[in-house]
Amino acid sequence: MASLRDIKKRIDSTTKMKKITKAMEMVSASKMNKAEQNAKAFVPYSEKMQEVVASIAKNTDASHPMLQTREVKKTGYIAITADSGLAGAYNANILRNLRNTIEQNHKSSDEYTVIAIGRMAVDFCKKRNVPMARSIIGLPDQPSFATIKDIASETVQMYSDGEIDRLVIIYNHYVSAISQVVTTNQLLPIENMDVSGSSSQYEYEPGEEQILAVLLPQYAESLIYGALLDAKASEHAARMTAMRSASDNASDLIDGLSLTYNRARQAAITQEITEIVGGASALE
Repeated sequence: MASLRDIKKRIDSTTKMKKITKAMEMVSASKMNKAEQNAKAFVPYSEKMQEVVASIAKNTDASHPMLQTREVKKTGYIAITADSGLAGAYNANILRNLRNTIEQNHKSSDEYTVIAIGRMAVDFCKKRNVPMARSIIGLPDQPSFATIKDIASETVQMYSDGEIDRLVIIYNHYVSAISQVVTTNQLLPIENMDVSGSSSQYEYEPGEEQILAVLLPQYAESLIYGALLDAKASEHAARMTAMRSASDNASDLIDGLSLTYNRARQAAITQEITEIVGGASALE
């Protein structure tokens, strides 16, 4: 059985750890609130962009390669993960989905490539020799479009140049503070654009095809950025939940150790009393 000193040390170390996890929970909660606001604030822009693009695509004869389905010879996967752990199963769920998707749809590494966002996705690809076309790490907790613009535009350009024939994004969709769902969406080619419920009418200058040539790449880039904002909110929520669970587990561990400590101390006191009584009896 562990000594009283050992048990006391474990209680002290667990108490200090609980203070750390509690502080991390509060920090993640603050970041989550800000990230959730950013994600929600971006939705009106994304919806309006989709409305304009869909209106042009469906109501005119204008065409664009991003709207046309072609034979899929190579698929690009954008995987959005965090740069660090301590977020429960946040990263593992995304990477498991990516691995399963690749295994189910591809027989050769020549048929796909990955655009890795986040250190966990980059490390995953390097360790498993997964072909990686682009990567970025070190994104801030509240990323601006400027931080993601280069990799987003380069990824969209890969589709325009014919390097890939389909672009899919895998990330954690933020539902609530306690619920995040791994989501897989096809970004390119753009399909199923819905304009129902929109009564807006547009006049185009100089022309529909010229406008599509400018708007479609921007729209695809905005979808990537919107997914990143969504993923950041999910990351902070997952980390907050994980740290809360860690704090609760630390409390349970402290309670158990305190009970063990009190029992051991009581046993030691009883033993001392027994020895004193026994010694006194022996002197009589």
